[in-house]
Amino acid sequence: MRVLGIIVEYNPFHNGHLYHLRKAKELVKPDYTVAVMSGSFCQRGEPAIIDKFSRAEIALQNGVDVVFELPFVYALQDAGGFAKGAVWLLEKMNVVTDLVFGSESGNLSFLNKIADVMINQPYPFPEIMREELKKGYSFPNARKYALMKYFERTGEMNPREVLKIEKSNDILGVEYVRSLKELGSKINVQLIKRVGADEKDKVLKGKFPSATAVRNMIFKGDWSGVSRVVPDSSLQIISRELNEGRGPVTLSQLEEILLAKLRLSSKKELQMLYGFSEGIDVRFSNCALKTGDLEEFFNCVKAKRFTMSKIRRLSLYALFELRQDLIVQCNEKGPQYLRVLGFTNNGRKLLSIVKRKASVPVVSVCSLYKKILSKALKNKERRFEVDEKLFEHQLRLDIKSTSIHSLLFPSKSERNGERDFRIPPIMV
Repeated sequence: MRVLGIIVEYNPFHNGHLYHLRKAKELVKPDYTVAVMSGSFCQRGEPAIIDKFSRAEIALQNGVDVVFELPFVYALQDAGGFAKGAVWLLEKMNVVTDLVFGSESGNLSFLNKIADVMINQPYPFPEIMREELKKGYSFPNARKYALMKYFERTGEMNPREVLKIEKSNDILGVEYVRSLKELGSKINVQLIKRVGADEKDKVLKGKFPSATAVRNMIFKGDWSGVSRVVPDSSLQIISRELNEGRGPVTLSQLEEILLAKLRLSSKKELQMLYGFSEGIDVRFSNCALKTGDLEEFFNCVKAKRFTMSKIRRLSLYALFELRQDLIVQCNEKGPQYLRVLGFTNNGRKLLSIVKRKASVPVVSVCSLYKKILSKALKNKERRFEVDEKLFEHQLRLDIKSTSIHSLLFPSKSERNGERDFRIPPIMV
């Protein structure tokens, strides 16, 4: 049995995603395809444009058999935390045979080489890395320059090759490969060379635009443009969600909530949160008092060593009170469950296999999670890799983040919380 795993956000699903999915299935020829998908918030530090259930529905209609939610604590981390959580989730299913992801370079040996340096930390890489961080660069830039200098000194590779990991897919690609190696995974990796616009392009370019450009067209109401770059099923579901007042959702809608939370938080409280180091707690506190505009706040905080994505993520860490000790524990123990967002008839067969083989419990009906956890803890025949408190922590954050996401819907009648308890898995 071959099971293809893909790691996605689908924010929203467009023609480039369909191309990747079809090419991946052509490469692997799987019996089943599973997607690990971000839930209500995405890795760039923004809420998803429409909710996770609708995005799962689109994925199922376009060839995915089962959609699992990437827990919020991983979906909102940097590339390393995001990749580790997603790969670990695939690994804990104990059925996934292949992982296929998009790559700007399309060069697996290159990604392997970079990953090996990051894991093994060979001399003199750690020393060079410390020197670059002292210069005030952001972590991604410091690592890029450190890698270039390392390869320049060792001659193992052309230093300019490192510039390939400036692109978002290769940044994640290195982290996927690194995570698989660290976990000792036997999942086979294949790449699909990314085609189309750069992920950061804000305007429509060619047949395969960036997700950023697609979102901008939706925000502007450019439906003729949207219809050219997303599959019909995606267009129909996006239109349905917007017509019924459940989108589009944007980070700007959290402006007053985020700034209020930051003004209510002391510097000491911020210091206890994940990622609030290097004096960024002081910048957050001071800037939250200086402006009532979210974009102005971000620009006030921004500095050479802090990327805008990191600042947005940290704002959400403050909102959801993501403590340092919690995230460290999550990154040490991994996802504690497999949350099913939806499945097809073919996927139903795979789910029955996953439930027998997975090393963590499968949560299909969220309202039954306590019974599912209790049953797993009492199961003497199988040893589940589950920490009771961490399971609850991770799942409650998924539920809370979806409740906050629904609070941003344009229609007030749709803003009820705890949608996870009211909406069953999508069946296609």
